[in-house]
Amino acid sequence: QVQLVESGGGLVQAGGSLRLSCAASGRTFTTYTTGWFRQPPGKERDFVAGINESGSSTYYADSVKGRFTITRDNAKNTVYLQMNSLKPEDTAVYYCAARVSGSYVSVAAGNYDYWGQGTQVTVSS
Repeated sequence: QVQLVESGGGLVQAGGSLRLSCAASGRTFTTYTTGWFRQPPGKERDFVAGINESGSSTYYADSVKGRFTITRDNAKNTVYLQMNSLKPEDTAVYYCAARVSGSYVSVAAGNYDYWGQGTQVTVSS
């Protein structure tokens, strides 16, 4: 069993930055591919970024490429999402997710086994 807890969300002006953290419990977290998803109000949950278990491979949605960076510190059981040049359209609840099986990043939410409770990110114009 893995528990994921997101933090770092908040209100920021357009052009600003935030860093989200996803802290995990469980020794096996270091073997899990991890992703960030987001869900704007009234819309579906979409893939944002993912990282494999070692941190050697990352993948981004086109909408955030060049602005967001996903990293992980396995010694701290934590995955981060650095978000720069934020836009109002980045406003959403951001979720961290861990994938037990499969060593590659998947963009499909259904392929992830554990989810955090989410953290709100609001970008004002």
